[in-house]
Amino acid sequence: MSSSDKQPVHPKEKQRQDALHALDRVEAESETIVGSTFVRMADRAKNHMAAADKDEDDRIEVWGTRIGRGLGVCFAIGLVIYLAITYL
Repeated sequence: MSSSDKQPVHPKEKQRQDALHALDRVEAESETIVGSTFVRMADRAKNHMAAADKDEDDRIEVWGTRIGRGLGVCFAIGLVIYLAITYL
């Protein structure tokens, strides 16, 4: 069969295919961005709670920071529970 035997392609078909390709590319990139953002946030929270920003040679400061941040998380969770029970 020669190229003249092909059925005519709709004029908007190429535009449609390009749009579908662009949507697939955006979906793939957004999954990567969302995934890497979540991992970055989790690593940042882990480092924050482990007092990675403090001098490792000063063990008292490191443990004091860890205890303080842990108690802060417990307080925040307790406050959310208290407010939910009281006002909901």
